[in-house]
Amino acid sequence: MSAGVPAPNPRISCRLLYQDDHVRVGDKPARLVTLPGKGHEHDTLLNGLMAVFGDRLRNLGSDRSFGLLHRLDKGTSGVLIVALTTDAYDGLRSQFESRRIEKYYWAVCHKAPASSKGVITKPIAEREIRTSAYATRKEARLASGGQQAVTAYRVVEDSSLAALIEARAVTGRLHQVRLHLDFIGSAILGDSLYGPKNVRKASSRLALHAHRIAFTHPVTGGKVDARSPWPRDLRPLLLRMKLSMPRHGPRAAGEDAVVDGGREVAGDGVGSQQT
Repeated sequence: MSAGVPAPNPRISCRLLYQDDHVRVGDKPARLVTLPGKGHEHDTLLNGLMAVFGDRLRNLGSDRSFGLLHRLDKGTSGVLIVALTTDAYDGLRSQFESRRIEKYYWAVCHKAPASSKGVITKPIAEREIRTSAYATRKEARLASGGQQAVTAYRVVEDSSLAALIEARAVTGRLHQVRLHLDFIGSAILGDSLYGPKNVRKASSRLALHAHRIAFTHPVTGGKVDARSPWPRDLRPLLLRMKLSMPRHGPRAAGEDAVVDGGREVAGDGVGSQQT
């Protein structure tokens, strides 16, 4: 194995949402790290992908992140795009940079914000936090000198105990949705880094799910709309918080039917939000 190339691990897998010769969209489970790093050299999503698509991902190389175009936090579940060819990677990277890829999240938060929908435009800066003599971790904070960060949101449903919020991450900053929802008073349940201490143990894991990603296919030009249902491990949390399970609605004409849809939550303000 060449230095710097992630080792294949056939024991790591995630559910397939969409795949062709150029692009794969998978459904990452919570608690699975996306990229190898200290302490996770062999048990990440990329290690699993190398076991299936090793030749193609090695051809992309580290300069193209072995096909990974974005990542999800370890505690976050949901949709993740992987490019299998150089043309697909370069085309999708261009779409990410020009903010033409639509990324949607569901989050269970400890309460609804003052406004039922809106756009948050607070800049975010990253910083390194030393956790031991040999290890550090990245965290983020709201900072006037940080990078521009934009998140649109809407309250899907709320109860006396919590709120279900849909968010669209227009930009892709570190921990953006988590920080922005905490800023408007709606910290995500189970978030061990941000928000009040009383919400950090309210969920067995971070109650954040990347439920949908929509983009133009970088080679064919068709519309790809990949959707992931609400995860099974967070269904008991909805019941405890007296919230209904969100579902996807039917796709518009021309969208690839990647996942069967159900009833759409009424009033999808985030999907039509202009920023």
